Amino acid sequence: MNLNYIISTNLKRLRTDRNLSLGQLSELSGVSKVMLSQIEKGESNPTINTIWKIAIGLNVPYTRLIDSPMDDAVVIRKSDCKKQSENKNSFVSYCYYTTDPNRSFELFKVELQPHCKHNSDGHNPKTQEYIFVIRGELTIQLTTEKYVLQEGDSIQFDCSLPHTYINNLDTVVEFTNIIYYY
Repeated sequence: MNLNYIISTNLKRLRTDRNLSLGQLSELSGVSKVMLSQIEKGESNPTINTIWKIAIGLNVPYTRLIDSPMDDAVVIRKSDCKKQSENKNSFVSYCYYTTDPNRSFELFKVELQPHCKHNSDGHNPKTQEYIFVIRGELTIQLTTEKYVLQEGDSIQFDCSLPHTYINNLDTVVEFTNIIYYY
């Protein structure tokens, strides 16, 4: 995709999302109204400095103006996910979404076999986990506390600390796991 088209599309979307006129954005960014109009129409090849000025005026990262726009919908099939497993498939994790410049989380679907557990030494500082139990019963061990979650239950915790997922039942437990980086 043509970079000028990407910039023009992103600029127009970001400006209108903020209900800014070209004149208002011109005042915020120090880029002339005429230049902003030409960029939005794809008639100008803005310099790096001009893009920086616009980004600062919009209060967004520079890359927000040059990244390709996302599709309206993205479908990810389980068969296309990155699958990881441990202990002879007793713990299986499917990664649906990874972090990227526009996404500060990862989304996994996890299957934990009956009477199995999985220990995690902890993740990066400033990370949180959000767990939602789809099927079964999941016990989460956090340092000195244990939390038992049933189907439909959820928990959020500081995952930079060691934690353990435990399945004490005779059936597979399935849960979604979102790891959020803040």
